[in-house]
Amino acid sequence: MAKPMTIIEFMKLFPDDDACLEHLFQARFGSEYKCARCGDVGLYKKLTNMPAYTCSCGEHVHPMVGTPFYRSHTPLQKWFYAMYLFTTTRHGVPAKELQRQLSVNYKTAYRMGMQIRKYLAYVDADPPLGGHVEIDETLVGGKHSGDGKGPQAQYKTIVLGMVERNGDVITRVIPNVRRKTLEAHILKHVKREAKVSTDELHSYKRLWMYGYDHESVNHFLKEYVRGDRHTNTIEGFWSIIKRSIRGTHVHVSSHRLPFYLGEFEFRWNLRRHPEKMFPTLLRRLSTSLPTDF
Repeated sequence: MAKPMTIIEFMKLFPDDDACLEHLFQARFGSEYKCARCGDVGLYKKLTNMPAYTCSCGEHVHPMVGTPFYRSHTPLQKWFYAMYLFTTTRHGVPAKELQRQLSVNYKTAYRMGMQIRKYLAYVDADPPLGGHVEIDETLVGGKHSGDGKGPQAQYKTIVLGMVERNGDVITRVIPNVRRKTLEAHILKHVKREAKVSTDELHSYKRLWMYGYDHESVNHFLKEYVRGDRHTNTIEGFWSIIKRSIRGTHVHVSSHRLPFYLGEFEFRWNLRRHPEKMFPTLLRRLSTSLPTDF
């Protein structure tokens, strides 16, 4: 397995803001970009006092528009380094760590972290799952009552997970585990010809009606594996998320949880190629991005 980029290699590639901006311009527009005003090709030059390029006719191009860095006062190199940190860790990067590493205030670090998580989820996308797919739901979050002795408070968030064996994972925050809710997500993200393994939850019982080769294992009766039927892969993914939240982030609100799930999905889906995580982020900057960045 190839190793991810080292910090020395990162600093050689991106020693300052201008190097980062040049990479961003080339990734998004290339060296043969045609001016929208005069039609000249490849004549753009970097402006001295602003993060933009200009053609000989005066037409300006702003590479950061439509990216997580747009309208940010934080230096571009710090954004690139924050993205590098997110792709070279197993359990995520808390805002406090970004604050220390980047020498920014906590509010800026928190905002940067959330913007990068949103971007990770966008880059990861959600290709339809096929082959043998494991499906399971779990509860994330929650805390004990004030005296530490009472039952667990009802502050947990329900998350549905679908993972293709030796492939990608897709997660969704859901309001409940009713049949209608689960089937809507499964039909959207899992191919009809797929083999599906679940636990004994009754809401999965009608999946065969949609063409799925569905079987379940009964965890209530302590049945965890039957032939090739089990949900061990998705449960392993749940363990990674919960350990990371407890150990790195301490607590994640239900409102923010989808962004963190997107981050974990990205890292899981490239787990066999960690060296591709950071280059993938940089390469995808050339694509059109969501308007809410």
